[in-house]
This record gives sequence, C-alpha cells and structure tokens, in this order.
Amino acid sequence: MRLHVGCAQWTHKAWQGRIMPDGDKLRSYAGWCNAVEGNTTFYATPSRETVATWAGQTGPEFRFVVKLPKVITHERRLQHAEGELRAFLEAIEPLGPRLHALWVQLPASFGPGELPVLDRFLRGLPGDHPYAVEVRDPAFFEGAEARLEEVLGRAGAEWVPFDTTEFFRTPPTSAAERDAWTKKPRTPLRTRALTERPIIRYLGRDDTGRTVAGWRRWVDAAVAWLNEGRSPTIFIHTPDNADSPALARRFHAEVAARVPRLEPLPEAERLTLF
Repeated sequence: MRLHVGCAQWTHKAWQGRIMPDGDKLRSYAGWCNAVEGNTTFYATPSRETVATWAGQTGPEFRFVVKLPKVITHERRLQHAEGELRAFLEAIEPLGPRLHALWVQLPASFGPGELPVLDRFLRGLPGDHPYAVEVRDPAFFEGAEARLEEVLGRAGAEWVPFDTTEFFRTPPTSAAERDAWTKKPRTPLRTRALTERPIIRYLGRDDTGRTVAGWRRWVDAAVAWLNEGRSPTIFIHTPDNADSPALARRFHAEVAARVPRLEPLPEAERLTLF
C-alpha cells in the first residue's frame, strides 16, 4: 500500500544547502518525496536523453505526473497537434513505469462548450498510459460536472482538482502570497475521485499551521482511498514552496499514523525544517 507525495518541482533555490546537498538535484529530491509534478515539460518537450537521466536518478517506486506541452493544450487547444504529441510521447518513454500519469492541464478559457474536443482528444490517445485532466473554467464545477465526468470516464482519465480554498480564505500577508494571489485559480472545491489513481494538488499558505489545517480533508480522503484499494498522489504547494518537501513528508506521516500498512517514504538525507 503506497501513498505518493511530492511538490511542484524537484529543485528550488531555497532548498539548496538547507534540505538538500548540491549535486544531482532530482536524486536528492527523490530521497525526500516519491513523486513530482513534471511542470517543465509544459514549456518544451525534453530530449529523450534528458528524460533517461530523470529515470536514472530515481528509484523504481518514484512517480512522475508529467504535463503535456502548452503547444498542445493551450496553443492548439487539443487539435491539429498530432506531430507534437507523438514527439512528446516518444521523449518521455524512458520513464517507463515511473510515469504515473500524463497530465492535461487546460487553460481557463477552455470551457464546457469544448467538451467534444476534449472527448476526441482523449479517445485518440494511446491506451498504454494513465491520463489526468485539470480544468480551470468555473463552469465545469457549476453545472457541467456530470458531462465532464462522462467524457473522462470514457477515457479512464482522472479529474485533477487544484484545491486553493485555504489559500484564498483570507487576504495575503507576504510578498509570495500576494504574487500567488494574482496567479492561482479560484476553482470550487472538488473531492470526488474517478479512478484508482486520484491526484490532488493542494495550495496552503506561508504559515505552516494554516497549511496543515487546510489539508485535513485530504488526509481523510487519502486514508479512505487507500482503504478502498486506490493509490492516491498528493502534491503540496505553498506560495514560496520553501518548505514543501518537508510538508509533503509531514502529510505522508499523518496518513501513515492512520494507515499502519502504508509503505514508508525514503529516509531524508537532511531534515532540518521542522
């Protein structure tokens, strides 16, 4: 029984010399967390050789949730991008079983009226990868949920919620929070899983107490999903992400306290945050 936890990145200036030594940053990160959001692939398709180094720096149980390039999701809006998609799938092939899901993050302007486009895109994808979709248009949460779930269900894809409710509960109090305030989506809370591999993105605050208080519902959800035989993945974000690796481990520990059969995380090389 395994719970995957991680962060939005595997390297951060604030982590160097504090929670990770210099050197192979992904290898060090994988000593703290057992999953990561592959956000870098949104900006450009990496070379196959680069992806092979990612696999080589992580153990067999480590998992990547890899974002499709923006040229496919945001510029082409899931249409007429067959060449770009083929190149991307070939590039990430060295991840093998470490690829937990291909993540289709859609722009806020992609609304329920484009569901037929999403349906065609998902049904045209190869069946040898799990898929997960993140939507930003509030209309999906206010009347179009069932229609989106139907589309996702046909493809066996998960709906990825980005829980920002705790973050937006009160006004920002730091520079990092003020910056995130203008950039992060304000979508309604969603806690329903569609597949055996639910994926949650959670944004807390700079204040650790606020962050921990806001994730209680996800601890409960992770415990329930594990007891149902599901394999959840939880990504912990904060506005500055300075403490996120240790927070991810803390989240895992809270779940493990209630699920004794849970596989442990790797022993962190340095644990100096809390």
